[in-house]
Amino acid sequence: MISTLLVANRGEIACRVFRTCRELGIRTVAVHSDADAHALHARVADTAVRLPGAAPADTYLRGDLIVKAAAASGADAVHPGYGFLSENAGFARAVLDAGLVWIGPPPDAIEAMASKTRAKRLMGLKALTDVTEADLPVLVKAAAGGGGRGMRVVRHLADLDAELAAARAEAASAFGDGEVFVEPYVENGRHVEVQILADAHGTVWPLGTRDCSLQRRHQKVVEEAPAPGLSEELQEEVSALAVRAARAVDYVGAGTVEFLVADGRAHFLEMNTRLQVEHPVTEAVFGLDLVAGQIRIAEGHPLDATPPRARGHAVEARLYAEDPSRDWSPQIGRLHRLSVPEGIRLDTGYSDGDDIGVHYDPMIAKVVAHAPTRTEAVRKLASALERAAIHGPVTNRDLLVRSLRHPEFTAARMDTGFYDRHLPHLTEPSPDPHAPLAAALADAHGRSRFGGWRNVPSQPQTKRYAMAGQEHEVHYRHTRTGLEADGVRVVHADARLVVLEADGVRRNFEVARYGDQVYVNSTALTILPRFPDPTTQHAPGSLLAPMPGTVVRVADGLTAGSAVKAGDPLLWLEAMKMQHKITAPVTGTLSELCVVPGQQVEPGALLAVVTETS
Repeated sequence: MISTLLVANRGEIACRVFRTCRELGIRTVAVHSDADAHALHARVADTAVRLPGAAPADTYLRGDLIVKAAAASGADAVHPGYGFLSENAGFARAVLDAGLVWIGPPPDAIEAMASKTRAKRLMGLKALTDVTEADLPVLVKAAAGGGGRGMRVVRHLADLDAELAAARAEAASAFGDGEVFVEPYVENGRHVEVQILADAHGTVWPLGTRDCSLQRRHQKVVEEAPAPGLSEELQEEVSALAVRAARAVDYVGAGTVEFLVADGRAHFLEMNTRLQVEHPVTEAVFGLDLVAGQIRIAEGHPLDATPPRARGHAVEARLYAEDPSRDWSPQIGRLHRLSVPEGIRLDTGYSDGDDIGVHYDPMIAKVVAHAPTRTEAVRKLASALERAAIHGPVTNRDLLVRSLRHPEFTAARMDTGFYDRHLPHLTEPSPDPHAPLAAALADAHGRSRFGGWRNVPSQPQTKRYAMAGQEHEVHYRHTRTGLEADGVRVVHADARLVVLEADGVRRNFEVARYGDQVYVNSTALTILPRFPDPTTQHAPGSLLAPMPGTVVRVADGLTAGSAVKAGDPLLWLEAMKMQHKITAPVTGTLSELCVVPGQQVEPGALLAVVTETS
């Protein structure tokens, strides 16, 4: 029996595994980098062990340090979570060689399936080697890991070498393995997968299907179970293929077999030899705890002959600290508050007041709804996200709500090209027009007691806010009976709640303020000074860092004075385990190159200046 378990991971997945351990009476051990010294997973574990450094290559990818941490803390088992070393056969062997219980599949099974190239060979498929124009478009993929890292779509042969180099660098940074391969890119298919759970006694459970088609940068955003709209024959086919893949490598534990479904056919993608980020939707539908299942299987317990019956439908949305309207750029800052309505599952690695930094994935939380039908589950999740309190960096919350309510999604006609088609519409700003007034009235609460009202009518008070990239100015005044605003009746106003009535309709506005940031319901505003300071002026053609990160590469031969064309890649920034390409905005001359590889930059830092050809 396992008594103490170390999770060789961080954030949300570590917290999620710890939750099950507490229910099973198992003591927990966290490992943390210096950047994660005060992270939630390090705080909630019974014991925490430091991994010196911040970069994944120095910390969470150091299997030797993690095995030493297990020995030092008295752990007798290791759970790898997902990402990092979760599909590393060498790490699994090191854990077993140290006399510890490995909560995962046998190393040989990981070796056979964790590399996508070997998995394809096992399933009778081959990667592309000599790519020609006739093969385009193609997809460059990391052989190890997942989550969209080390993955690039190539539509022009001239771009292949650069994208291969970028994918190798990204994969090496995220997984410690820079191997990549090339395969045909199937456009606008559906991403469907099968969850399996297998014991050491020969029983394999296929736990239904999941649809994970809503993706950005090949990383899943919305997932659901079961996958809607599949024929009974196709469901049986993918389930049988998943079981076949598991039996082919004597698989033990939780795993996922992924397919791309197009034109009624299922194309094998890969087998992930680990728990998936989206496992909660399967848990909700089958009434299971998959982490508890992993632990019991590792302890030698057999599964029942047949899995439990599926009930209802579940949908999960991944809440990211990112700005979808700005090329999905990751965001950092303090998460002041995170809460969702009752009846909604929230898996997160953050608590109120935690900081979201630059070193790791920008996912804040997974939000999951379960209901008897798909329609009810989708409606429940969209409403919960809309009413959630998310106070902090910019997130993809509005995008998620609109995605869940989009006709293509509600009708289950989505595919992996959903955001390619709809992103501009889904990211159009639509702030609440009454939010600035509600913010101003909450701020003005109680001021009349200190001379705000007088016998001679005063001039209206003015407040300025930035909201959705635009400036808004509002006016109100203190009167004998309270606060007054043109065109809107102020029913109630205090520091936390403002009630307004317009055209006979009364609405409540919950207000929270943190410094110069104000949140009114789900709308974020920034208080602008009455007399703004002069802003720094940048020359036309200036390229500013859209996010905090590290300059990992400058285009070959690029120097000040180089001629560039609009769209040419100039340099690459790495932030939150992803590389972001910075391109020339116009055709002209690179008049300034202000950064070098290895340099860290803050948002708004000047990277380069391109002078347009007249």
